[in-house]
Formats: sequence, structure tokens, C-alpha cells
Amino acid sequence: MLVGVQLQGVSDDDRDRSLAELGRLARTLGLRVVGRVTQRRPSLSGAHVLGAGKLRELARHTGGPGFAPRGPRGAAAAQDPPSEADPLPDEEPREALDGDAETAVCVLVDQDLTPTQMRNLEKATGVEVLDRSMVILSIFQRHARTREAKIQVEIARLLYLAPRLREAHADHERQRGGVGGKGAGESALELDRRGTRDRIAELRRSLVAVQREADVQRSRRSGTATQSVALVGYTNAGKSRLMRALTNAPLLVADRLFATLDTSVRILVPETRPRILISDTVGFIRDLPHDLVASFRSTLDEAREADLLLHVVDASDPALRDQHAVTRQVLGEIGAEDRPRLLILNKCDLLDADRRAALAGEFPEAILMSARSEEDVAGLHGRIRDFFERFMEEEEFVIPWDRQAKVALLHERCRVLSERYEEDGAHIRVRAPASALGGLRREV
Repeated sequence: MLVGVQLQGVSDDDRDRSLAELGRLARTLGLRVVGRVTQRRPSLSGAHVLGAGKLRELARHTGGPGFAPRGPRGAAAAQDPPSEADPLPDEEPREALDGDAETAVCVLVDQDLTPTQMRNLEKATGVEVLDRSMVILSIFQRHARTREAKIQVEIARLLYLAPRLREAHADHERQRGGVGGKGAGESALELDRRGTRDRIAELRRSLVAVQREADVQRSRRSGTATQSVALVGYTNAGKSRLMRALTNAPLLVADRLFATLDTSVRILVPETRPRILISDTVGFIRDLPHDLVASFRSTLDEAREADLLLHVVDASDPALRDQHAVTRQVLGEIGAEDRPRLLILNKCDLLDADRRAALAGEFPEAILMSARSEEDVAGLHGRIRDFFERFMEEEEFVIPWDRQAKVALLHERCRVLSERYEEDGAHIRVRAPASALGGLRREV
């Protein structure tokens, strides 16, 4: 069951889009959404998040005890008339929620909850309750493949759980000290807190070592006169499919949220001289937990240090404007808001002509394309090549006969325009970025 609280200033459309996204997150976790419960409230300050009536309605679909406040004489307050949960939006799989409906075994709340609110909701519903951040963390934990990604996700998970330990131990009694101890020993809560702090410190030390290796690899790439492009954007915007089309790399492409958590770096094909490297980065999402943003520092460094960003947006998604804004916000948080970028409105093959024309008018600077179209991908390849062409200069190098091994270096790092051999050696005219030419002058 999905639960959404519609706060003041949030429209019905925004609420529905947010819940639809939560439903996609649920399906990424392997859960089947059977319905939703929503309520307009001025704030999330209540102990149970929902009002008493809505809480009982939710409990009817989970088999939980619900919440029945007592009347002035100790009698239970009148029960609300039986009702069904709100119907699902059109993009969600519809299932009837009548008296014979399947009982929900999990509740996902489209907001972040305090430890007390989560505990109270679990008591009222009798099932597991996950707030939005925990849903995202669970997906990250399931999809992490490399050692770095696993460490990053584990740090973020422990940081999320640390303030919730008190509720987990709310009913535990204080343990007595060990043999020879004076007075009461550490409580289970204190032991868990200390263990969590120690584990986070250990993971951070491991992460520093892994990220140091990634930084070394990145510095090596920057020292070989390569040019870098990073794909950024909302999760499931089609970045991995676009990268596979640009690089011919056998990357995972899946119609699910957060299919990519590990950075992949490949060479743009057809190859250029100097080479252009394309990197795929972790997707963004609304209300991405800050601990995850911090933990995925090295992954996001690819965006911060790239020469060009390809900001990929799913043009077929009704929430594309919000997703565009979220990506710009996260880029600002990591210090990459000033990097040059091309706006890519992807999946335009799913739009009709009128919709494409409207988007072209609204985003005149954008490239409307589909990663499935070879013609569109070739056009984007040309735009990327043209971008780097603006920063290139021409220069002629004279390589003496006793240093002919340097000729291969010029062919590797530059575009060779002409090559002739005279008495004093090889005269090679090249075109390359100014930074690459400066390094070659020192080496050649």
C-alpha cells in the first residue's frame, strides 16, 4: 500500500506524480502495488502521520489493529464507514480493493518519517513500514555491484538507521554490568550505537582507500590528453541506453529505476583524436537522501570534473520539468552547476509530432532525440565532436630522426592534419586542445 500526505501548496497532480514514482520504486524492489491511501494535512507533525479515520482505513487493508481514540466517557469513538483505498493512477496496475481484496504486507510512505512515526505506523498497521528514503536505500543496496558502491550504500544505510536505534530498543531493559563491574553496564542501545559508529568509521576508511584508487585512475585519464563527457540526469531517463549507443559497450540497459549505480567509462565511437571518454553516472531522484549524495562522491566527481555534461531527460515523462529541475539542483549541490552541458530530451520516439513541436518551442536549446535511433545518435556524436573542436588549436611539430618514437605519441593524442619528411626530420601538423599541445611541447 502506498501512503501519501498532501501538504499545503502541493497540487493533486504533483501528489499523483510523486505517488506514481513511489509505485515504480516499489516495483523495482519486487513489490506489487495494490492501492494507495492519501490525505490532505497541514503538516507531518502528527504521531501517526495520518488522521485517525485514514489510519483505520489503512489498517483495514493490512489487517492491523488501527487506531481508535477513546470518547469522553472511555468508549471507543465511532468507526468510519467502510471505504476503499484511493484508486491507482492509470499508469499503475489496477486491482480491486474491496472486502475480499488481498491484504497488503508492506506500507510505503511517500515522505520521510521520524523514528516514532514509523514505529507508531507499524503498530497500527501490523506490517513493515518504509519511508521514501528507506525505499531508495533498499534499491541501492540491492543493485550495488562493485566494492565501492556496496561500501557507499552501507554507510548511507547505517547513517539512516543510527537515529532510529532508540525506537528499536524502546522496550529493552538496561543490561547489568559484567563480572567485577560497578553498577549497571552499557544498555543494548548504547552498545548498538557504539557498534554502528565503529562500523561507519571502518567503512569510511575503506571507502577512502577505494576512492583514492579511483582518483588516481581519473588523474591518469586527465594526463593523457583525453576529453571527458559525463551523462547525468534523472533515474530511468535512458542514460545507459544512450551510453551504449555512443560507445558500443555491452552495458546493462533496464527499464527500472537505479539500474546503474557504478560509474562506467568508455571511449566514444567512432573514435576521435584526441579520444573522448563517456562516463555513465548514478541517476538522480527527487528527495535523494543527502547521505547517499555524500557517499557517492567519487561517482559524482565524474560529473564535476567532466569537460561536458549531457543532461538526459525523459521527454515522454509528464514530470519531465520537475526531473529537469531536480537534476540541476543536485548538480548545484556537488559543485557542477557551471559545467558546460547539452540538454538531451530523450525517448522522443514515444511522442507525437505536436508534442515534439511543443517541447522544441519550450526548450529551444535542447536536442530532441531517441537513443534507439542510429541517425539521432550519429547527430549527437557530431554535436559532441563539434563542442571539443572549438577548443582545439593547430601546431606543427618537427621530430628529429633520432626521436621518431614521438611520432606515435602525436598520432595517439592529436588529430594529424599533414605529415611530411625532410632532412631535419618529420614535420607533423596536428590539431588538439591547447592543454594537450602544452604537454606535447614538453615531451616532444
